[in-house]
Amino acid sequence: MNVPKAARKDKTTDGGKLKIGDDWNAIRIIALSQSNPLKAIAEFVENSIDARAKTITITRGREHGAHYLSIKDDGDGIPRDDAGLPNFRYVATHICDSIKRRLKTEGLGNGLQGEFGIGLLSFWTVGDTLTMVSAGADQRAYQMTMSKGDSRYTVTQRRVLFAERGTELKISPLLEGIRTLSGEKIQWFLASELRDRLRNAQVRVSVIDKLARKQYEVEPRAYEGRLLHQLPAVRTPFGDAYAELYLAQPADSCRVALTRAGTRVIEDLATLPGLESAPWSSRYLQGLIDAPFLNLTPGTRSGVIHDERYAALLEALKPLEANVSGLIEAQQRAEEEQASQQSLRAIQRAFREALLALPPEEYDWFDIQARANSLRGSDGRSDRPAVGDTASQDEVADLGVGEPAFNPETQRQFFDYAGPLFSVVVSPAASTVPVNERRRFRALPRDRSRRRVADDLLFAWEIVEGDGSIDTTADQEVEYAASGTPGLVRLRVRVTQREIECNAEALITVTDSLEVSLNTAVVNARGLPGYTFERAAGALWRSRFDAERNVIVVNNGHRDFVFATKNRALQLRYLVRLYVKELVLKNFTGVPAEQLLERMIELSLYAEEKLKAG
Repeated sequence: MNVPKAARKDKTTDGGKLKIGDDWNAIRIIALSQSNPLKAIAEFVENSIDARAKTITITRGREHGAHYLSIKDDGDGIPRDDAGLPNFRYVATHICDSIKRRLKTEGLGNGLQGEFGIGLLSFWTVGDTLTMVSAGADQRAYQMTMSKGDSRYTVTQRRVLFAERGTELKISPLLEGIRTLSGEKIQWFLASELRDRLRNAQVRVSVIDKLARKQYEVEPRAYEGRLLHQLPAVRTPFGDAYAELYLAQPADSCRVALTRAGTRVIEDLATLPGLESAPWSSRYLQGLIDAPFLNLTPGTRSGVIHDERYAALLEALKPLEANVSGLIEAQQRAEEEQASQQSLRAIQRAFREALLALPPEEYDWFDIQARANSLRGSDGRSDRPAVGDTASQDEVADLGVGEPAFNPETQRQFFDYAGPLFSVVVSPAASTVPVNERRRFRALPRDRSRRRVADDLLFAWEIVEGDGSIDTTADQEVEYAASGTPGLVRLRVRVTQREIECNAEALITVTDSLEVSLNTAVVNARGLPGYTFERAAGALWRSRFDAERNVIVVNNGHRDFVFATKNRALQLRYLVRLYVKELVLKNFTGVPAEQLLERMIELSLYAEEKLKAG
């Protein structure tokens, strides 16, 4: 039998209207779609704000052995029916049919947040039984009870002396997994989740934790950093978005939230597709982007539908991204400059301390000898003052922390006075002396800030190990006379200031074959150079010395420098080694390669040790 073409066509175009086959199963799916109990609590608080409450109290406690959570407000309460009673029937039988949505459509729902009519069902992720209490026009209290997994609800009159204004919602017993949810956690979550809603509605939210016996006030979260002004507007065909951004020090906690009408939707904007890059992922920013026109996923309250509205937001954010990225780059340059200055000071201090420990005639790159000679007499001996004479200047006092020159006619500032004795070093702390020759050694007492200490000091020198002799044992400076036998000598000084005692040692290598070429090797006495960066990622050189500017140029594009930037301590050690390389090459010209490497090891050893000590 042949079927007419018209009949076959009608069968292929058969259709109909979608409907729910199992209402209760749909309700179960909706109720369990909220996975975060804190989000559910925020939903209840927002219902109170929508009811124009000015005071909301959240209580966590235990009653008859069961943990409970209650939320009580002084708002308008449940809307009443024609008889003046709370219309609990409408609340229970109009799931997914929110009266707030209709009010928004009619233009009467300004400030209302809810729109899906499913917020009440999220109590399933908090506890087993929900009890909601509200007053009627007869000044009597009525309550509705709903249970998790039960499709029925009951409404009864509650016996109380006076019916209070507003609504009280109580969930008990709480689920086993969230009984440890403290009042402090609730406070912190609501402070961020409902930051602008709380601030705009001027509502007071208190959290009473009866189990911990503590009470908290929910204060809208305050961001850290510098508030950015005059940002480009974020305008879309669906409305404007509001940006409140703060430029802060980089940290993992720095995130920009996405909010809708004052309620947080996404904690970290950088987790959204299309926004994973800078500036949102830079961790320099705190704040929020509020886009009231976005469409949200109803169940979780933590998802955005990627429709044309979301695409419009991504496009509108591009000028803001470019502007903020420029501000972040400017701050990064300032931070790099500050870090470079701090690193330079640390490196210079380490080298200056290292040069105190090394023979001055071999490492006189700071013109130390010239200052020392100005304090020495024509006989070559030091015209050193008596202990306690603060008017004199230590020839190496400005190594380490600088000490200003003292003029007896000028009143000293408070910070010009040294503190109590904290440490002592011997200059030089490592040296080489020919057999039967002499070398002078000096003790340098310092306070905690490396200022020179000069009052109430007693010195005691001794040769701990090896041969030789010293001309005195009780002065700040001694002269060591080497014996005729090569060897290693340990010279120790003990400095005492009242009950404080500090010790230091010097290692003396007595040898019969000094490298004469070193005496004429030093050609640069301009002082320790600074450093600057030059990015040459494809080049193999790590650093080079610019003699005209007296700076060391560091290749910050080299793989070794990139590796060293993992942490500041590693980067400082890398820079110190580059300094050692360049300074030894510059100051020991004409020296054989073996001796050059020996000098590099010697200088890097003392410089890195002083770097750690600083």
